[in-house]
Amino acid sequence: MLAAASVLVPTFVSFCSTLSYERRNQRDTSNLFSPSVALDLTFLRRIRCNAGRNVKSATLAAAAEADFYSGKTIQVLIGFSAGGGYDIYARTLARHMGRHIPGNPRLIPQNMPGAGSLKAVNYLYNVAPKDGTAFAGFAPGVVVEPLLGRSEGMQFEAPKLTWLGSISQEVSVCAFMKAAGIRTWHDMQTKKYVIGASGGGAESDVFPNVLRKLFDLPLKIVTGYPGGTEIILAMERHEVDGRCGWSWTSLLSRSKALIDNKQIDLTLQIGLQKEKALPEVPLIMDLTDEPLKKAALKLIVSRQIIARPFAAPPGVPDERARALRAAFDATMRDAEFLGEAKALNLDVAPVGGAEVEALLKEIYASPSEVVKLATELVRETP
Repeated sequence: MLAAASVLVPTFVSFCSTLSYERRNQRDTSNLFSPSVALDLTFLRRIRCNAGRNVKSATLAAAAEADFYSGKTIQVLIGFSAGGGYDIYARTLARHMGRHIPGNPRLIPQNMPGAGSLKAVNYLYNVAPKDGTAFAGFAPGVVVEPLLGRSEGMQFEAPKLTWLGSISQEVSVCAFMKAAGIRTWHDMQTKKYVIGASGGGAESDVFPNVLRKLFDLPLKIVTGYPGGTEIILAMERHEVDGRCGWSWTSLLSRSKALIDNKQIDLTLQIGLQKEKALPEVPLIMDLTDEPLKKAALKLIVSRQIIARPFAAPPGVPDERARALRAAFDATMRDAEFLGEAKALNLDVAPVGGAEVEALLKEIYASPSEVVKLATELVRETP
């Protein structure tokens, strides 16, 4: 790359020097053409010269990043245990994204479960290298929890993270083992049951908490599971009856047999819009018509728009941050990545890093009365 840049740079310098010479001797050159033609020629050359400078800058930047990343590894932190949805998404991304980063570094996934992925985000923000050799995938709810009053243990400021993007926008579901006898939304309102959760702001904890408070549901939440895999095992062992905030695409990719064998019942969708494959399952946004409650629900549920987010630490050099964002975007269009995602039943509906930043700004600018109610709804209670 540097060799190519060294060839291109003198060419652009020579061209622009020629233009400068012709400006100094404009009377001589304009003798050959009419005044308007001479002006047009100079204008066109100026455009070409500026374009040349831009290409030169981009070439040098790419060469510099290639030199930096060549032979290096990038740590991909995963905020949950192995085998769950977040783990599968992150590992699939890691297998393909390196091809699109200058220098083609190797991406190494590393699970760091704890507190609904809070442990991984705290590490990313405070400990991980800020040179572009580390980024993480984690629960989207973690980044809005400080706004909603759940700041205990949180050692980061979400807007300051270097956002790469989100692989998907999702709907989550509430699902129960057949033996629990919770088969409809009406059952959720009238029968007692136990929900398994990760805790620490993960969707598996936040959504059942919100449902219990907003609709006075007779449920109990058991937290502390490292990830979705352990919650599913707890359901199969009848330690808990079900879970809420279960990603629909994760369910399809990792536990579809539970649906095919009719071992679970789906009782509710959690998202801003319905999943087309579940027309008969009610949507959380349709459960109330009260404007304030609906606005608070929208604030809480909006995290589903960035269902599989990835971010690097704050302070990553600008050129390197742009290279990582561009690589993430290119991976979302990569035929091999898309082919593997399809084979794994992973939904790919990407949101770019700039869009994630914009969404966070919108969320953090929500009206105070909406934030107050949403805060009350997500606050943990025994």
